[in-house]
Amino acid sequence: MIAGLSVILLCQLVGEAIVRGVGLPIPGPVLGMALLLLLLLTRDHFTGLRRGPLHKDGVETTSRSLLGHLSLMFVPAGVGVVKKLDLVMEHGAAILLILSVSVVITLLVTVTTFLAVNRLLSRSQPGP
Repeated sequence: MIAGLSVILLCQLVGEAIVRGVGLPIPGPVLGMALLLLLLLTRDHFTGLRRGPLHKDGVETTSRSLLGHLSLMFVPAGVGVVKKLDLVMEHGAAILLILSVSVVITLLVTVTTFLAVNRLLSRSQPGP
């Protein structure tokens, strides 16, 4: 568990270092997650990488445990909202409007993406 968590955090650290060093306009943890995905995909093709926490399902087991406790990550955000409750009350209508519009835009983009991928996949499969 500790070794798997170390790999996850190391990928996040490398992603953060690259973003800060190069000045990329993406969050470091997002790049770190992409690096972890790349590492896990290459692990399946190179036997030299199948050691330690990358052997079998070490990282996967650790990530499942983290996802099981994901709700704890929202506690600091909730405390921040309660701490600034006066601002939330003052700008509540604007926040609600922005959240509603962003949800609708997200749903439209998701549906459009799903339909586009569905069309691409149906074209690539031979017909009966």
